[in-house]
Amino acid sequence: MEASFSVNVNEYLPLRDVVFNTLREAILKGELPPGERLMEKTLAERIGVSRTPIREAIRKLELEGLVTMVPRKGAEVAKISEKDIRDLLEIRATLEALAVKLACKKIDAEGIQRLDFLKDEFIKAAKKRDVELIIKKDVEFHDSIFNASGNEKLIHILNNLREQIYRFRVKYIQEMTDFQVLIDEHEEIVESVKSGNIQKAEEIAIKHISNQEKAVVNMLD
Repeated sequence: MEASFSVNVNEYLPLRDVVFNTLREAILKGELPPGERLMEKTLAERIGVSRTPIREAIRKLELEGLVTMVPRKGAEVAKISEKDIRDLLEIRATLEALAVKLACKKIDAEGIQRLDFLKDEFIKAAKKRDVELIIKKDVEFHDSIFNASGNEKLIHILNNLREQIYRFRVKYIQEMTDFQVLIDEHEEIVESVKSGNIQKAEEIAIKHISNQEKAVVNMLD
């Protein structure tokens, strides 16, 4: 196990939560890749804790679907198949379309201004080719649409789906040579929301996720 993840120390959190957050982030960022065996002793030595909080963290990660227990091998980072990705993104495309539909109806002038601002922030990040910043600004852009929907349950579900695919998004963003398609799609979404064109907004939202699905699946191939 050669992962180079760092411990996210937080004096306000119990040690077990610090360990859980550290391992979870390492998995989501791909620092602990799919199929990687999670050896309690090795992880405990790397993080500088006893094996007990490691064991507790692994159990919680299993409940989140990020870790699987393999007979006679122990814990390993969960793998996601092409079908898993297609299923996840099929659901996400439908829910993103619903979010943008609601946003078209409910967004106010302040929301429009923020959406415009975040669209431009994404362009700046793309020009810098800073992977972490690109993902951060993309998340913020979509979050502004989700928030404009005013549906807390929908926001929670979408955030959960996004986290399940996060570790693969990092890799495909790293491998992208041109971000213009993403920039154009964000522009189309903003213009559709501004004009209240629900049908167009839904179509672009679905296309946006469909393109992501193709990129992730091609990456796996």
